[in-house]
Amino acid sequence: MKTTIELPDPLFQQARRYAESRHMTMKALIEQGLRKVMAEKKEEKPFRLRDGSVKGNGLTPEFQNASWEQVRDLVYDPVHGRG
Repeated sequence: MKTTIELPDPLFQQARRYAESRHMTMKALIEQGLRKVMAEKKEEKPFRLRDGSVKGNGLTPEFQNASWEQVRDLVYDPVHGRG
C-alpha cells in the first residue's frame, strides 16, 4: 500500500542519514520503526485499576436512605462537605 506521510524537515534529514549509513531505504527504516513500536505495545501490561475499596460498616445512618445525588451534593457543598 502506498501512502504519504509528513515529517518535520530535521527529522526527515536525520532519518535519511540514518538509513543511508545503514544501507537501508527510507521505506525499510519506517517499516522497521513501526514494527518495533507495535511490538513494544504488545509487551506492555494492560492498565489495571487497583482495588480501592476499604473495610467498614457501610454508610453512616444519615446516608443509608440517601440517593446518590444527595450524597454527591453534600460532598461538594462548600459549607458542609469537602468541596
